[in-house]
Parts: sequence; C-alpha cells; structure tokens
Amino acid sequence: MNFAQTVLLPVDMQQAFDGPSWPRRWNGAVDRNGQAILDAWRSRGLPVIHVKHDSIDPGSTLRLGQPGNAFRPGFEPRDGEPIVSKSVNSAFIGTDLDLRLKRLGVRKVVVFGITTDMCVSTTVRTGANLGYEMILVEDACDCFDLPDGQGGTIPARTSHQAHVATLRFEFARVLTTQEIVEALGNAAAAAA
Repeated sequence: MNFAQTVLLPVDMQQAFDGPSWPRRWNGAVDRNGQAILDAWRSRGLPVIHVKHDSIDPGSTLRLGQPGNAFRPGFEPRDGEPIVSKSVNSAFIGTDLDLRLKRLGVRKVVVFGITTDMCVSTTVRTGANLGYEMILVEDACDCFDLPDGQGGTIPARTSHQAHVATLRFEFARVLTTQEIVEALGNAAAAAA
C-alpha cells in the first residue's frame, strides 16, 4: 500500500464510551489496535488528524467540560496533530476537515474509532461521497449493543459486522490493524 497523500483519522477515541450510561461494547482490543496503528503511523511521520465529538447536548457525557470528552489514554494528539471538532456523526459536516485534507493534498483516508455504525460509518460514507479513497481498519473500531425496537437487543458485534460489510461493498477498502502496520513497515523498509 502506498501511503503518499494519505492521512490517519482516529474518530472519537474518547473516554465517555467507557461510562455506565453507554451500552455494552464488544471489541476489547479497540484501544490496543488503534494505538498500534497510531504508533506505526507516527513512526513514519505521516499526517494524523484527530476527530473529537464535542456534543452540544447539555446532558451528554461527550459535552465539552465533561470528563468523558477527553481523549482516551494514548490517543491524545501530539504537537502538530490537529483536532477536528464535530457535533454530528460525520467528521465532514460542519467542520473544515475537507479543506484540511485538500490543503494537504490527501487522496486516501485511513479511519478507525468509535462507533463503527455511527460516527465512523457516517464519516467513511461522506468521505467516499466527496471523492476520497476511504480505508476502514475494521478491528480498530467498536460498537454498542442496541435495542432493536421490539424489546430485543442487536448485539454490538452483529451491528459492527453489518456496517463493515456495507462499507466494504460500496464505500471503503477494509483492512485489519496487522495489514496496516505491516504495510507501514514494508513501506519504511523500501524507503531505507
């Protein structure tokens, strides 16, 4: 994989999602996998733009000033890594993300984060619609169990799998953490 004109976009890697007000998540490896990608990406000096959900809902655990609004440990931006603040599901809506990507000459966007079926999926779909080559890192994403509207629950993993399948079918290339990290290592070896 060629990483020229590519940016990494961690989406909503925030502490609120561990709180008791949120349903059960399924991917216990989301932090480990996301951190592995972020570390490998940074070691290559490639651009990272962090996406953060700053809710405007007064009761949200993702609202500015709430402890849950903070980045998860290990996902805090470093100097020179910008943050795109959003208040809706897509990182492209109501933000300057598209402009930032164009200024960087970006053609490809590698995405991971929380949650697959909401902010990650909406961002990937919007990015694809805007003409970017979107790459989803499926095992560095997570979902919640959700009510099915009929008294039952749709398991988080089932929701994740359905959304990954939809994104793969029309909106994104889907890779694993290992595939991304190995590709970054191979690219570094080739450049040496």
